[in-house]
Amino acid sequence: MPLSTSAIRKTVEAYLGRHPDERDALAGLLAALDRPVDVTARTTLPGHVTCSAVVIDRWGRVLHIQHRSTGGLMLPPGGHIEPEDRTLLAAALREVSEKAGITPGALCLTPQMLGSPIDIDAGPTKGEPAHRHYDFRYVFHLAGEEPPAITLQNEEVSGAWWLAMREVTSPTLRAKLLQGQLDGQPEPVNASALVHDGTGRYLLHLRDHKPGVIWQSGAFALLGGGRTPDDQCLEGTLLRELSEEVPDLRLEDLKPYAVEAATSIDGLSVPVRVFAGRWRGNPDRLALHEGVLLRWFAPDDLDRLRLSPATRDLIRRHAAENPPDTGSAAAPPVWDGGSRTVLNGVGVHLHLEDTEGRVLLGLRHPESKYAGDTWHYLAGRCEQESALACLVREAWEEAGLLIDPADVELAHVVHVVDAPGNLPLMQLVFRAHRWEGTPEVREPDKCLTWQWWPRHELPDRIVSYTRTAITAISEGRPYSQLGW
Repeated sequence: MPLSTSAIRKTVEAYLGRHPDERDALAGLLAALDRPVDVTARTTLPGHVTCSAVVIDRWGRVLHIQHRSTGGLMLPPGGHIEPEDRTLLAAALREVSEKAGITPGALCLTPQMLGSPIDIDAGPTKGEPAHRHYDFRYVFHLAGEEPPAITLQNEEVSGAWWLAMREVTSPTLRAKLLQGQLDGQPEPVNASALVHDGTGRYLLHLRDHKPGVIWQSGAFALLGGGRTPDDQCLEGTLLRELSEEVPDLRLEDLKPYAVEAATSIDGLSVPVRVFAGRWRGNPDRLALHEGVLLRWFAPDDLDRLRLSPATRDLIRRHAAENPPDTGSAAAPPVWDGGSRTVLNGVGVHLHLEDTEGRVLLGLRHPESKYAGDTWHYLAGRCEQESALACLVREAWEEAGLLIDPADVELAHVVHVVDAPGNLPLMQLVFRAHRWEGTPEVREPDKCLTWQWWPRHELPDRIVSYTRTAITAISEGRPYSQLGW
Protein backbone atom coordinates (compact mmCIF):
# COMPACT_ATOMS: atom_id res chain seq x y z
CA MET A 1 0.00 0.00 0.00
CA PRO A 2 1.61 3.34 -1.04
CA LEU A 3 2.31 6.00 1.53
CA SER A 4 -0.57 8.41 1.89
CA THR A 5 -0.37 11.72 0.08
CA SER A 6 -1.53 13.51 3.24
CA ALA A 7 1.39 12.10 5.26
CA ILE A 8 3.90 13.20 2.63
CA ARG A 9 2.30 16.64 2.35
CA LYS A 10 2.42 17.05 6.13
CA THR A 11 6.14 16.25 6.09
CA VAL A 12 6.76 18.71 3.26
CA GLU A 13 4.82 21.53 4.90
CA ALA A 14 6.66 21.02 8.20
CA TYR A 15 9.95 21.13 6.30
CA LEU A 16 8.95 24.34 4.47
CA GLY A 17 8.02 25.84 7.83
CA ARG A 18 11.72 25.59 8.67
CA HIS A 19 12.92 26.48 5.16
CA PRO A 20 10.30 28.79 3.60
CA ASP A 21 12.78 30.00 0.97
CA GLU A 22 12.70 26.55 -0.67
CA ARG A 23 9.01 26.59 -1.58
CA ASP A 24 9.70 27.54 -5.20
CA ALA A 25 12.26 24.73 -5.53
CA LEU A 26 9.65 22.23 -4.33
CA ALA A 27 6.77 23.66 -6.38
CA GLY A 28 6.83 20.63 -8.69
CA LEU A 29 6.47 18.27 -5.72
CA LEU A 30 3.60 20.31 -4.27
CA ALA A 31 1.88 20.25 -7.65
CA ALA A 32 2.31 16.47 -7.89
CA LEU A 33 0.76 16.07 -4.44
CA ASP A 34 -2.33 17.84 -5.77
CA ARG A 35 -2.70 15.30 -8.57
CA PRO A 36 -4.33 11.84 -8.25
CA VAL A 37 -1.01 10.03 -8.69
CA ASP A 38 1.31 8.02 -6.48
CA VAL A 39 4.28 10.36 -5.99
CA THR A 40 6.33 7.51 -4.51
CA ALA A 41 6.19 5.37 -7.68
CA ARG A 42 9.28 5.49 -9.88
CA THR A 43 7.01 5.53 -12.95
CA THR A 44 5.43 8.85 -11.91
CA LEU A 45 6.75 11.66 -14.09
CA PRO A 46 8.03 14.33 -14.35
CA GLY A 47 9.18 13.57 -10.82
CA HIS A 48 8.73 11.35 -7.78
CA VAL A 49 9.88 10.95 -4.19
CA THR A 50 13.01 9.09 -3.09
CA CYS A 51 14.61 8.74 0.35
CA SER A 52 18.19 8.78 1.66
CA ALA A 53 19.91 8.13 4.99
CA VAL A 54 22.54 10.60 6.16
CA VAL A 55 24.61 8.60 8.67
CA ILE A 56 27.03 10.50 10.94
CA ASP A 57 29.70 8.72 13.01
CA ARG A 58 31.25 9.78 16.33
CA TRP A 59 33.88 11.87 14.52
CA GLY A 60 31.29 13.87 12.61
CA ARG A 61 31.93 12.08 9.33
CA VAL A 62 29.12 11.35 6.87
CA LEU A 63 28.75 8.06 5.00
CA HIS A 64 28.80 8.33 1.20
CA ILE A 65 28.47 5.55 -1.34
CA GLN A 66 29.34 5.50 -5.02
CA HIS A 67 26.24 4.67 -7.10
CA ARG A 68 26.97 2.79 -10.31
CA SER A 69 23.81 4.22 -11.94
CA THR A 70 25.00 7.81 -11.45
CA GLY A 71 28.34 7.38 -13.15
CA GLY A 72 30.31 7.19 -9.91
CA LEU A 73 28.62 10.11 -8.12
CA MET A 74 29.10 9.89 -4.33
CA LEU A 75 25.95 10.49 -2.24
CA PRO A 76 24.42 9.26 1.02
CA PRO A 77 22.75 5.82 0.65
CA GLY A 78 19.29 6.18 -0.85
CA GLY A 79 16.88 5.17 -3.55
CA HIS A 80 13.29 4.63 -4.60
CA ILE A 81 10.44 3.86 -2.22
CA GLU A 82 9.06 0.32 -2.16
CA PRO A 83 5.43 -0.69 -1.52
CA GLU A 84 6.33 -2.26 1.84
CA ASP A 85 7.82 0.97 3.23
CA ARG A 86 5.56 2.12 6.06
CA THR A 87 6.94 5.67 6.19
CA LEU A 88 9.48 7.85 4.40
CA LEU A 89 11.82 7.34 7.36
CA ALA A 90 11.41 3.56 7.06
CA ALA A 91 12.32 3.80 3.36
CA ALA A 92 15.55 5.63 4.22
CA LEU A 93 16.42 2.95 6.79
CA ARG A 94 15.76 0.17 4.28
CA GLU A 95 17.98 1.86 1.71
CA VAL A 96 20.99 2.20 4.01
CA SER A 97 20.53 -1.41 5.13
CA GLU A 98 20.36 -2.70 1.53
CA LYS A 99 23.10 -0.57 0.04
CA ALA A 100 25.59 -0.42 2.93
CA GLY A 101 24.57 -3.25 5.29
CA ILE A 102 23.90 -0.90 8.24
CA THR A 103 20.84 -2.14 10.12
CA PRO A 104 18.37 0.20 11.89
CA GLY A 105 19.54 -1.06 15.29
CA ALA A 106 22.95 0.50 14.64
CA LEU A 107 21.37 3.94 14.21
CA CYS A 108 19.50 6.44 16.34
CA LEU A 109 17.62 9.68 15.71
CA THR A 110 19.27 13.02 16.34
CA PRO A 111 17.82 15.46 18.90
CA GLN A 112 18.13 18.21 16.31
CA MET A 113 15.86 16.60 13.69
CA LEU A 114 13.86 13.95 15.61
CA GLY A 115 12.89 11.99 12.52
CA SER A 116 12.16 14.94 10.24
CA PRO A 117 14.10 15.30 6.97
CA ILE A 118 17.11 17.57 7.24
CA ASP A 119 16.98 18.28 3.51
CA ILE A 120 14.65 17.74 0.54
CA ASP A 121 16.71 17.88 -2.62
CA ALA A 122 14.98 18.57 -5.93
CA GLY A 123 17.69 17.41 -8.27
CA PRO A 124 17.60 15.96 -11.80
CA THR A 125 18.53 12.31 -12.27
CA LYS A 126 21.52 10.97 -14.14
CA GLY A 127 21.56 7.89 -16.37
CA GLU A 128 17.75 7.85 -16.74
CA PRO A 129 15.18 9.73 -18.86
CA ALA A 130 15.01 13.30 -17.64
CA HIS A 131 12.89 13.67 -14.51
CA ARG A 132 13.34 14.87 -10.93
CA HIS A 133 13.96 13.00 -7.70
CA TYR A 134 12.57 14.79 -4.67
CA ASP A 135 14.96 13.19 -2.24
CA PHE A 136 13.91 13.24 1.43
CA ARG A 137 17.14 13.03 3.44
CA TYR A 138 16.92 11.73 7.01
CA VAL A 139 19.86 12.12 9.37
CA PHE A 140 20.99 9.50 11.91
CA HIS A 141 23.78 9.11 14.43
CA LEU A 142 25.55 5.81 14.94
CA ALA A 143 24.41 4.22 18.18
CA GLY A 144 27.76 2.51 18.82
CA GLU A 145 31.26 3.82 19.38
CA GLU A 146 32.76 2.36 16.22
CA PRO A 147 31.37 2.50 12.66
CA PRO A 148 29.80 -0.85 11.74
CA ALA A 149 31.25 -2.96 8.95
CA ILE A 150 30.06 -1.82 5.53
CA THR A 151 28.55 -4.51 3.28
CA LEU A 152 28.01 -3.07 -0.17
CA GLN A 153 25.20 -3.97 -2.56
CA ASN A 154 27.63 -4.74 -5.38
CA GLU A 155 25.17 -4.59 -8.25
CA GLU A 156 24.35 -0.95 -7.41
CA VAL A 157 27.25 0.33 -5.30
CA SER A 158 30.94 0.38 -6.17
CA GLY A 159 32.45 1.90 -3.01
CA ALA A 160 31.86 3.65 0.34
CA TRP A 161 33.65 6.46 2.18
CA TRP A 162 33.29 8.41 5.40
CA LEU A 163 33.69 12.09 4.47
CA ALA A 164 34.23 15.03 6.78
CA MET A 165 31.14 17.22 7.01
CA ARG A 166 32.78 20.04 5.04
CA GLU A 167 33.39 17.52 2.22
CA VAL A 168 29.75 16.41 1.85
CA THR A 169 29.09 16.41 -1.89
CA SER A 170 25.58 17.93 -1.81
CA PRO A 171 25.84 21.71 -1.22
CA THR A 172 22.37 22.01 0.33
CA LEU A 173 22.90 19.05 2.62
CA ARG A 174 26.40 20.22 3.59
CA ALA A 175 25.11 23.65 4.59
CA LYS A 176 22.33 22.23 6.74
CA LEU A 177 24.61 19.72 8.45
CA LEU A 178 27.12 22.41 9.36
CA GLN A 179 24.39 24.78 10.51
CA GLY A 180 22.70 22.07 12.58
CA GLN A 181 25.85 21.37 14.64
CA LEU A 182 25.37 17.62 14.40
CA ASP A 183 28.37 16.15 16.20
CA GLY A 184 27.60 12.44 15.86
CA GLN A 185 27.10 11.91 19.60
CA PRO A 186 23.91 9.95 20.39
CA GLU A 187 21.63 11.60 22.95
CA PRO A 188 18.33 10.56 24.56
CA VAL A 189 15.33 11.59 22.49
CA ASN A 190 12.68 9.85 24.64
CA ALA A 191 11.76 10.25 28.30
CA SER A 192 10.05 7.78 30.65
CA ALA A 193 8.80 7.85 34.24
CA LEU A 194 9.79 5.14 36.73
CA VAL A 195 6.91 5.71 39.15
CA HIS A 196 7.17 4.05 42.59
CA ASP A 197 5.25 4.42 45.84
CA GLY A 198 8.22 4.16 48.24
CA THR A 199 7.04 0.79 49.57
CA GLY A 200 8.38 -1.39 46.77
CA ARG A 201 5.62 -1.10 44.14
CA TYR A 202 5.97 0.28 40.61
CA LEU A 203 3.32 1.77 38.35
CA LEU A 204 3.11 0.19 34.88
CA HIS A 205 1.04 1.16 31.86
CA LEU A 206 -0.62 -1.49 29.66
CA ARG A 207 -0.44 -0.17 26.11
CA ASP A 208 -3.04 -0.69 23.38
CA HIS A 209 -2.46 -3.74 21.18
CA LYS A 210 -1.80 -2.08 17.83
CA PRO A 211 1.27 -3.73 16.27
CA GLY A 212 3.17 -1.53 13.85
CA VAL A 213 1.43 1.58 15.18
CA ILE A 214 2.22 1.74 18.90
CA TRP A 215 5.66 1.25 20.40
CA GLN A 216 5.72 -1.77 22.79
CA SER A 217 2.23 -2.64 21.58
CA GLY A 218 0.11 -4.71 23.98
CA ALA A 219 2.80 -4.80 26.68
CA PHE A 220 3.29 -3.24 30.08
CA ALA A 221 5.69 -0.30 29.96
CA LEU A 222 6.69 2.90 31.70
CA LEU A 223 4.74 6.06 31.01
CA GLY A 224 6.45 8.50 28.67
CA GLY A 225 7.20 9.19 25.04
CA GLY A 226 9.28 10.95 22.43
CA ARG A 227 10.62 14.47 22.36
CA THR A 228 9.06 17.05 20.02
CA PRO A 229 10.71 20.17 18.57
CA ASP A 230 8.72 22.33 21.01
CA ASP A 231 10.07 20.56 24.12
CA GLN A 232 12.75 22.65 25.83
CA CYS A 233 14.28 19.65 27.64
CA LEU A 234 13.63 15.96 28.31
CA GLU A 235 11.98 16.67 31.65
CA GLY A 236 9.62 18.92 29.70
CA THR A 237 9.04 16.03 27.30
CA LEU A 238 8.07 13.75 30.17
CA LEU A 239 5.76 16.29 31.82
CA ARG A 240 4.04 16.94 28.49
CA GLU A 241 3.59 13.21 27.85
CA LEU A 242 2.17 12.67 31.35
CA SER A 243 -0.25 15.57 30.90
CA GLU A 244 -1.48 13.93 27.67
CA GLU A 245 -1.64 10.34 28.97
CA VAL A 246 -2.60 10.78 32.66
CA PRO A 247 -3.34 14.46 33.33
CA ASP A 248 -4.08 14.02 37.05
CA LEU A 249 -0.82 12.20 37.88
CA ARG A 250 1.48 14.43 39.96
CA LEU A 251 4.91 13.00 40.83
CA GLU A 252 7.07 13.88 43.82
CA ASP A 253 10.88 14.04 43.85
CA LEU A 254 11.16 13.71 40.08
CA LYS A 255 14.82 13.33 39.15
CA PRO A 256 16.94 11.72 36.40
CA TYR A 257 17.73 8.11 37.21
CA ALA A 258 19.23 6.33 34.18
CA VAL A 259 19.60 6.24 30.41
CA GLU A 260 18.30 3.02 28.88
CA ALA A 261 18.33 1.73 25.30
CA ALA A 262 15.07 0.72 23.62
CA THR A 263 14.04 -0.19 20.08
CA SER A 264 11.55 1.80 18.00
CA ILE A 265 8.84 0.44 15.69
CA ASP A 266 11.27 0.96 12.81
CA GLY A 267 14.02 -0.95 14.62
CA LEU A 268 16.07 2.13 15.52
CA SER A 269 18.08 2.26 18.72
CA VAL A 270 16.37 4.74 21.09
CA PRO A 271 18.27 6.16 24.08
CA VAL A 272 15.67 6.89 26.79
CA ARG A 273 16.19 9.24 29.73
CA VAL A 274 14.40 7.63 32.69
CA PHE A 275 13.19 9.87 35.51
CA ALA A 276 12.25 8.38 38.88
CA GLY A 277 9.36 9.88 40.82
CA ARG A 278 7.12 8.91 43.74
CA TRP A 279 3.34 8.69 43.84
CA ARG A 280 1.08 6.93 46.35
CA GLY A 281 -2.38 7.13 44.82
CA ASN A 282 -4.97 4.75 43.42
CA PRO A 283 -4.46 4.32 39.65
CA ASP A 284 -8.14 3.42 39.20
CA ARG A 285 -9.01 7.01 40.05
CA LEU A 286 -6.83 8.45 37.30
CA ALA A 287 -8.29 9.45 33.95
CA LEU A 288 -6.25 7.42 31.45
CA HIS A 289 -6.34 8.96 27.96
CA GLU A 290 -4.00 6.48 26.26
CA GLY A 291 -3.61 2.73 26.72
CA VAL A 292 -5.66 0.14 28.58
CA LEU A 293 -4.89 0.45 32.29
CA LEU A 294 -2.44 1.42 35.03
CA ARG A 295 -1.50 -1.00 37.83
CA TRP A 296 0.90 -1.29 40.74
CA PHE A 297 3.31 -4.24 40.64
CA ALA A 298 6.02 -5.51 42.97
CA PRO A 299 9.35 -6.60 41.43
CA ASP A 300 8.48 -10.25 42.12
CA ASP A 301 5.41 -9.90 39.88
CA LEU A 302 7.31 -8.81 36.78
CA ASP A 303 8.12 -12.27 35.38
CA ARG A 304 4.39 -12.85 34.86
CA LEU A 305 3.94 -9.77 32.69
CA ARG A 306 4.55 -9.08 29.03
CA LEU A 307 7.33 -6.61 29.65
CA SER A 308 10.61 -5.77 27.94
CA PRO A 309 13.65 -7.34 29.66
CA ALA A 310 15.28 -3.90 29.87
CA THR A 311 12.32 -2.44 31.79
CA ARG A 312 12.22 -5.48 34.08
CA ASP A 313 15.92 -5.13 34.88
CA LEU A 314 15.57 -1.38 35.38
CA ILE A 315 12.79 -1.77 37.96
CA ARG A 316 14.65 -4.48 39.86
CA ARG A 317 17.82 -2.41 39.90
CA HIS A 318 15.93 0.59 41.29
CA ALA A 319 14.22 -1.63 43.88
CA ALA A 320 17.59 -3.03 45.02
CA GLU A 321 19.04 0.46 45.31
CA ASN A 322 15.97 1.88 47.07
CA PRO A 323 14.64 -0.68 49.59
CA PRO A 324 11.34 0.27 51.28
CA ASP A 325 11.79 2.24 54.49
CA THR A 326 10.08 0.01 57.02
CA GLY A 327 12.13 0.97 60.07
CA SER A 328 9.62 3.54 61.31
CA ALA A 329 6.53 1.45 60.63
CA ALA A 330 4.76 0.23 63.74
CA ALA A 331 4.35 -3.53 64.00
CA PRO A 332 0.70 -4.63 63.95
CA PRO A 333 -0.61 -5.68 67.36
CA VAL A 334 -1.07 -9.40 68.02
CA TRP A 335 -4.61 -10.37 68.95
CA ASP A 336 -4.83 -12.28 72.24
CA GLY A 337 -8.56 -12.91 72.27
CA GLY A 338 -9.29 -9.93 74.54
CA SER A 339 -11.64 -7.05 73.91
CA ARG A 340 -9.12 -4.32 73.09
CA THR A 341 -8.97 -2.76 69.62
CA VAL A 342 -6.99 -4.89 67.18
CA LEU A 343 -6.08 -4.77 63.53
CA ASN A 344 -8.44 -6.64 61.20
CA GLY A 345 -7.10 -7.84 57.88
CA VAL A 346 -9.16 -7.17 54.75
CA GLY A 347 -9.59 -9.72 52.00
CA VAL A 348 -11.30 -9.01 48.68
CA HIS A 349 -13.12 -11.72 46.68
CA LEU A 350 -14.75 -11.82 43.28
CA HIS A 351 -18.15 -13.47 42.86
CA LEU A 352 -18.83 -14.09 39.17
CA GLU A 353 -21.83 -15.95 37.78
CA ASP A 354 -22.18 -16.99 34.14
CA THR A 355 -25.44 -17.01 32.18
CA GLU A 356 -26.32 -20.41 33.69
CA GLY A 357 -25.90 -19.13 37.26
CA ARG A 358 -22.64 -21.02 37.83
CA VAL A 359 -19.96 -19.50 40.08
CA LEU A 360 -16.31 -19.10 39.09
CA LEU A 361 -13.82 -20.87 41.41
CA GLY A 362 -10.11 -21.56 41.18
CA LEU A 363 -8.25 -24.69 42.34
CA ARG A 364 -5.36 -23.48 44.46
CA HIS A 365 -1.89 -24.97 43.95
CA PRO A 366 -1.14 -27.88 46.38
CA GLU A 367 1.90 -25.98 47.68
CA SER A 368 0.02 -22.73 48.23
CA LYS A 369 0.56 -21.22 51.69
CA TYR A 370 -3.20 -20.95 52.10
CA ALA A 371 -5.84 -23.57 51.22
CA GLY A 372 -3.64 -25.76 49.05
CA ASP A 373 -5.47 -28.15 46.67
CA THR A 374 -8.76 -26.42 47.59
CA TRP A 375 -11.29 -24.46 45.53
CA HIS A 376 -11.67 -20.79 46.33
CA TYR A 377 -12.87 -17.45 44.98
CA LEU A 378 -10.53 -15.28 42.97
CA ALA A 379 -9.21 -13.30 45.91
CA GLY A 380 -6.43 -11.24 47.44
CA ARG A 381 -5.41 -9.16 50.45
CA CYS A 382 -5.88 -5.40 50.32
CA GLU A 383 -2.61 -3.50 50.09
CA GLN A 384 -2.29 0.30 50.27
CA GLU A 385 -5.36 0.66 48.04
CA SER A 386 -9.12 0.69 48.12
CA ALA A 387 -11.02 -2.60 48.18
CA LEU A 388 -12.37 -1.98 44.67
CA ALA A 389 -8.88 -1.18 43.37
CA CYS A 390 -7.66 -4.43 44.92
CA LEU A 391 -10.50 -6.36 43.26
CA VAL A 392 -9.77 -4.93 39.81
CA ARG A 393 -6.05 -5.56 40.20
CA GLU A 394 -6.44 -9.15 41.40
CA ALA A 395 -8.93 -9.99 38.62
CA TRP A 396 -6.41 -8.89 36.02
CA GLU A 397 -3.33 -10.40 37.69
CA GLU A 398 -4.85 -13.79 38.49
CA ALA A 399 -7.24 -14.43 35.60
CA GLY A 400 -6.75 -11.76 32.91
CA LEU A 401 -10.22 -10.29 33.49
CA LEU A 402 -10.90 -6.58 32.99
CA ILE A 403 -13.50 -5.22 35.39
CA ASP A 404 -14.93 -1.71 35.60
CA PRO A 405 -15.57 -0.69 39.24
CA ALA A 406 -18.87 0.80 38.08
CA ASP A 407 -20.08 -2.74 37.31
CA VAL A 408 -19.36 -4.03 40.82
CA GLU A 409 -21.46 -4.21 44.00
CA LEU A 410 -20.73 -5.50 47.50
CA ALA A 411 -22.60 -8.82 47.75
CA HIS A 412 -21.56 -10.24 51.13
CA VAL A 413 -19.21 -9.82 54.11
CA VAL A 414 -17.80 -12.74 56.11
CA HIS A 415 -16.03 -11.88 59.39
CA VAL A 416 -13.62 -14.75 59.98
CA VAL A 417 -11.21 -16.00 62.61
CA ASP A 418 -9.32 -18.88 61.02
CA ALA A 419 -7.80 -20.22 64.24
CA PRO A 420 -7.52 -19.18 67.93
CA GLY A 421 -4.95 -16.41 68.30
CA ASN A 422 -5.09 -15.34 64.66
CA LEU A 423 -6.08 -11.81 63.70
CA PRO A 424 -9.68 -11.44 62.49
CA LEU A 425 -10.24 -11.10 58.77
CA MET A 426 -12.97 -9.06 57.15
CA GLN A 427 -13.66 -10.92 53.88
CA LEU A 428 -15.44 -8.68 51.37
CA VAL A 429 -17.19 -10.47 48.50
CA PHE A 430 -17.98 -8.31 45.47
CA ARG A 431 -20.23 -9.35 42.60
CA ALA A 432 -19.34 -8.11 39.11
CA HIS A 433 -22.25 -7.92 36.70
CA ARG A 434 -20.03 -7.39 33.63
CA TRP A 435 -16.42 -8.15 32.72
CA GLU A 436 -14.14 -8.54 29.73
CA GLY A 437 -12.07 -11.62 29.00
CA THR A 438 -12.15 -15.36 29.59
CA PRO A 439 -10.63 -16.68 32.85
CA GLU A 440 -7.08 -17.89 32.29
CA VAL A 441 -4.40 -19.12 34.69
CA ARG A 442 -1.89 -16.30 35.03
CA GLU A 443 -0.38 -17.29 38.38
CA PRO A 444 0.28 -21.04 38.02
CA ASP A 445 2.18 -21.10 41.31
CA LYS A 446 -1.08 -20.16 43.07
CA CYS A 447 -3.92 -21.49 40.91
CA LEU A 448 -4.06 -24.59 38.70
CA THR A 449 -7.34 -24.00 36.87
CA TRP A 450 -10.56 -21.97 36.79
CA GLN A 451 -13.94 -23.66 36.59
CA TRP A 452 -17.60 -22.66 36.67
CA TRP A 453 -19.58 -24.57 39.39
CA PRO A 454 -23.36 -24.80 39.90
CA ARG A 455 -24.20 -23.14 43.22
CA HIS A 456 -25.89 -26.31 44.52
CA GLU A 457 -23.12 -28.65 43.34
CA LEU A 458 -20.02 -27.05 44.84
CA PRO A 459 -16.85 -29.17 45.19
CA ASP A 460 -16.17 -30.96 48.47
CA ARG A 461 -12.76 -29.31 48.91
CA ILE A 462 -13.77 -25.66 49.08
CA VAL A 463 -12.70 -22.91 51.52
CA SER A 464 -15.33 -22.89 54.25
CA TYR A 465 -16.15 -19.19 54.17
CA THR A 466 -16.33 -19.30 50.34
CA ARG A 467 -19.09 -21.92 50.62
CA THR A 468 -20.76 -19.80 53.31
CA ALA A 469 -20.65 -16.67 51.14
CA ILE A 470 -22.03 -18.42 48.03
CA THR A 471 -24.93 -19.84 50.00
CA ALA A 472 -25.64 -16.52 51.72
CA ILE A 473 -25.58 -14.60 48.42
CA SER A 474 -28.09 -17.02 46.89
CA GLU A 475 -30.31 -16.44 49.94
CA GLY A 476 -29.89 -12.66 49.92
CA ARG A 477 -28.08 -12.44 53.28
CA PRO A 478 -25.43 -9.65 53.46
CA TYR A 479 -23.37 -10.82 56.47
CA SER A 480 -21.92 -14.02 58.00
CA GLN A 481 -19.28 -14.79 60.62
CA LEU A 482 -17.13 -17.85 61.24
CA GLY A 483 -14.74 -18.89 64.03
CA TRP A 484 -15.94 -16.49 66.70
